[in-house]
Amino acid sequence: MITNGFTYMAVLLFMAAVLVTLEKSAKGGLKKFFKFIPAVVLCYLIAMLLCTLKVWDLKETKPAYSALKNNLTYAMIFAMLLRCDIRKVLRLGPRMLVGFFSATLTIIIGFVVAFVIMKGIIGADAWKGLGALCGSWIGGSGNMVAVQAALDISEADMGYALVIDSIDYSLWVMFLLWAIQLAPKFNKWSKADTSRLDEVSSRLEEEAKLNTKPVTFQSLILLIGCAFLVSAIATNVGAKLYGWTNFSDKATWTVLLVTVVALIAAVTPLGKVAGSAEVSNLLLYSVIGLLASRASLLELGDAPAWILTGFIVLGIHAVLMLIICKLLKLDLFTAGVASLANIGGTASAPVLAGSYSGSLVPVGILMALMGYVVGTPLAVLCARIMAALA
Repeated sequence: MITNGFTYMAVLLFMAAVLVTLEKSAKGGLKKFFKFIPAVVLCYLIAMLLCTLKVWDLKETKPAYSALKNNLTYAMIFAMLLRCDIRKVLRLGPRMLVGFFSATLTIIIGFVVAFVIMKGIIGADAWKGLGALCGSWIGGSGNMVAVQAALDISEADMGYALVIDSIDYSLWVMFLLWAIQLAPKFNKWSKADTSRLDEVSSRLEEEAKLNTKPVTFQSLILLIGCAFLVSAIATNVGAKLYGWTNFSDKATWTVLLVTVVALIAAVTPLGKVAGSAEVSNLLLYSVIGLLASRASLLELGDAPAWILTGFIVLGIHAVLMLIICKLLKLDLFTAGVASLANIGGTASAPVLAGSYSGSLVPVGILMALMGYVVGTPLAVLCARIMAALA
C-alpha cells in the first residue's frame, strides 16, 4: 500500500501517461476501443479502481491530495484560459444561462421527488442531509457548509450526504466525460443549432493554430512557472479576500482571481507563447486522476439507500434535461457543462468544458460561479419543500 504522497502522485501520472500513449498509438480494434472509451474516461475509472483496491492509503496520502488538487486545478484553468478571447466566448449568448438554470431546476425537482420516493427507507428527517447535498450540487462545498449551518444538520446526516457526494458525483463526472463523443448524434437528435458554438470554438482554435511557433523547453517552463505562480498567489490572496468579506468561500475568490489574471494575460505576449495546450492537458489529466483517486467503490456498501437516492436525483435530472434539450434545442455541450457546473462546481465544470475545447473553459467557469451565488438560498428552499412533504 502506498503511503508516500510523491509515490501516490507518480502512480497517477504514470497511469495517465500510459493511457494517453496507448490512445495516440492505437490501431485496429484498440483504436475503436479508445474511440468508445477515451483515455480521459479510463483515467478516471482506473484511478477509482485503484482506490477501491487500496493501492494507496487515503489517510496518509491526503496531505498530498489536499496540497495538489486545488492548486493544480487553478494552474490548469490559467493555462487553458491563455488561449481564450473572452469577447468571442461571450457571443455564445443567453443559451448558456438557459442551460444552467434548467439544470438547477431539474436538480431541485430531482431531490424533492427522490425524497418522496425514498423517505420511508432513509427516514423522514433525511430532508436535512439531502438539503445540504442539494447545496453542494447547485453550488459547491461552501454552499453545503452554509446549508448545514442554516438548517442545523447533524454530523450523521452530513456523513450520508458526503458519501453520496463522493460516489454519485464521481460516477456522474465519468459519465459526462464519456458522453462527449456522443455530441454530434445528440445534437442531431435535439436539432440543436451549434453554429454559434462551433464558430466560436473553431475560430479560437484556428487562431491558436496560426501561432506556428514551436513548443520549446523555454516556452514550456515559462508557462508552467507562470501557471503555478498564479495558482499560488491567487490561493493566498483568495483566502485573505474571503476573510475580509466572509462572502461565498475561498475557492470562489481564488477562481475569480485566476480567471481575471488569465484573461488579461491572454491578450499579452504570454498568450502567444506556444505550449499552453500541452501544459493544460498535462494538468487536466493530473486533476482528473486526483479527483477519482479519492472515490472508492467500497463506499457503495455504506448507506446504499442514500446512494440510491442520489442516483434517483441524477436520473430525474438527466431525463428532464433530455426533455428540455429536445424542447429548447439545446446542444450536449451546453447541457453537460450546465449540469456539471451545478453538481461539480469550479472543480470539474472547467475540466469538462476543456475536454470539449480548451477555448471554452470560461463557459464552465462562469456557469460554476453562478452556482455559488444561487446555491445556498435555493438549497434551503429545496430543503423546506422536502420538510413540508416529510
